[in-house]
Amino acid sequence: MEVFFVVLQELADYITYNLLGLEPSSHLGSAVNFFIYDTTKILILLTVLIFAISFIRTYIPPHKVKETLEKRHKYTGNIAAALVGIITPFCSCSAVPLFIGFVEAGVPLGATFSFLISSPLINEIAIILLLGLFGWEITAIYIISGLIIAIIGGIIIGELRLENQLEDYVYETLEKLKKLGNPNIETPDPTLKERYIIAKNETKDILRRVTLYIIIAIAIGAWIHGYVPQDFLIKYAGQENFLAVPVAVLIGVPLYSNAAGTIPLISALIEKGMAIGTALALMMSITALSLPEMIILRKVMKPRLLALFIAILAISITITGYIFNFIL
Repeated sequence: MEVFFVVLQELADYITYNLLGLEPSSHLGSAVNFFIYDTTKILILLTVLIFAISFIRTYIPPHKVKETLEKRHKYTGNIAAALVGIITPFCSCSAVPLFIGFVEAGVPLGATFSFLISSPLINEIAIILLLGLFGWEITAIYIISGLIIAIIGGIIIGELRLENQLEDYVYETLEKLKKLGNPNIETPDPTLKERYIIAKNETKDILRRVTLYIIIAIAIGAWIHGYVPQDFLIKYAGQENFLAVPVAVLIGVPLYSNAAGTIPLISALIEKGMAIGTALALMMSITALSLPEMIILRKVMKPRLLALFIAILAISITITGYIFNFIL
């Protein structure tokens, strides 16, 4: 893996400084080099990883996942749902339809929320990219903190018995399915060739949906890398500013991207002096509290449940950011 990164860096250097003729010491040269290197690296990693995970997922039928979660008891269901969320490389908005499917299948509400939180917040793509950028220590803390947020958030919502805070049509659909027996139709296992086609199509679909956001995030990160003075970020988002974490969470809410798309931006912010906890709180806020997701969820949840969901996430992410800043 290290050789792969070295080769990409040499390629980015050659394109930036030889083909384009930019100066290594210039702001533009630094920004362009960052953009070429990160864009190439992330898109290659994403393509390989999404295809591999999509191929593996063809061996795990969706109805089996639902059956597994339905059989779990109380808190173990939250843990299982949060773990399922990690291996689903969805952005926040694309996780919502599966969340609705879990509810309509009769999966406990708390477990469905654990899935809804962990799916955009932490996934295998973000884990691999964080590992390459920051090392295993930060990656491990990120995974553990994300799981804790997902599990505790789901448990709280489950214990409050807020099923009546879902929109009526969700449970009307559930009642119709119960009357029909809600059968799980067994289908033949796909052949190896069919699994390949499924993985290829899912890879193309996911890349089509996320590539633009990734490129935009990398471009912003490249601009920060090349042009934003380090002292500026240290002053307003460094560890000395006690309010930097909640401000970062608020900034992330109106934005929209997935974890992979935010990582280049976070990398540039940390490099320029932003505290790691503050930067990761921003990433968590963008991926798990995005405004588009809230708009979609409003179609499923009543205002009280949606407000509680937002509050739990915002408080949990803020606390996590402070913990990161304290220990790192």
